[in-house]
Amino acid sequence: MNKKHNFSAGPCILPQEVFEKSAQAILDFNGIGLSLLEISHRSKDFVAVMDEARAIVKRLMNLGDDYEVLYLGGGASLQFAMVPYNLMKEGGKAAYLDTGTWAAGAIKEAKKLGSVDVVGSSKEENYSFIPKDYAVGSEYDYFHCTSNNTIYGTQMKSFPEVDTLMVCDMSSDIFSRQLDFSKFDLIYAGAQKNMGPAGVTLVVIKKEILGKTGRENMLSILDYSQHIAKESMYNTPPVFPVYASLLTLQYLEKNGGIAAAEERNEAKAKLLYDEIDRNPLFETFCVKEDRSLMNVSFKITDESKKEEFDTAWKAAGISGLNGHRSLGGYRASLYNALTIESVQVLVDVMKSIK
Repeated sequence: MNKKHNFSAGPCILPQEVFEKSAQAILDFNGIGLSLLEISHRSKDFVAVMDEARAIVKRLMNLGDDYEVLYLGGGASLQFAMVPYNLMKEGGKAAYLDTGTWAAGAIKEAKKLGSVDVVGSSKEENYSFIPKDYAVGSEYDYFHCTSNNTIYGTQMKSFPEVDTLMVCDMSSDIFSRQLDFSKFDLIYAGAQKNMGPAGVTLVVIKKEILGKTGRENMLSILDYSQHIAKESMYNTPPVFPVYASLLTLQYLEKNGGIAAAEERNEAKAKLLYDEIDRNPLFETFCVKEDRSLMNVSFKITDESKKEEFDTAWKAAGISGLNGHRSLGGYRASLYNALTIESVQVLVDVMKSIK
């Protein structure tokens, strides 16, 4: 098979080992003569998968028993609604940081459930930077931010001190860098950006923050407490994505964990950004200090060279480099499983355009 250099923003590149083990599990899971796709999610074989998939998250994040880990359906977009539904008090309000399309989507949904203050936004500057001059006080039920913005190529390099709960959408940079995860009361992430295939969303939540909204007769399927009580299997879970995510996290753990992944990611990003800064044919969309380690969004400065560049990177076996339709240009996603050798191929192509 002619394996391409996959720079797709998601669904993302995964380790080859994960593909191979997942494929075997589809044919015969654990040697039981049945496919992973046809066994009961209540069987001991899959319960063991779910238990370890939840446990490994806490090991990697260095979190204790005061946190719970859930694997849910509905994508990160469902969390745009579940977060305010579970955390915004009746008559209360929440603070949101607007740093891109997905942050704006979270704001839109939260406004349907209560009052929202946008405490900082870079929308008027086409989301080219991360707002920093803002404060979040105790009058808010929680503060919501998006750690990495896939479309615009920006990333929060630090997180504010807030006098309320801290909620973060880490869909596109989870497990890519070391953080004090205990600083967050709730983290959610669609798996397909950095930790598995599409179809499952990770939620990491501090249990003590639940049940304080005053909302009565909560819809069970939207209630985090119900999912916790049923150990992430309130309804039939997305079995295959959970298993593939577990394999991805096991691969990460045995290859040095988050610290080693961060070192590799910084090297990949430096290699590409150095070429963009050196080469006058290319430039990023965002300010330098907020550049993402995961998603490098850039454009070509001489449109007459675009056809030559497009032909060259496609001929080099590169896939998924086109920018988001709302921004244009190009986007190289440097997720954990992408090798620095693939980044070098792209850099060599960029150098070849004169």
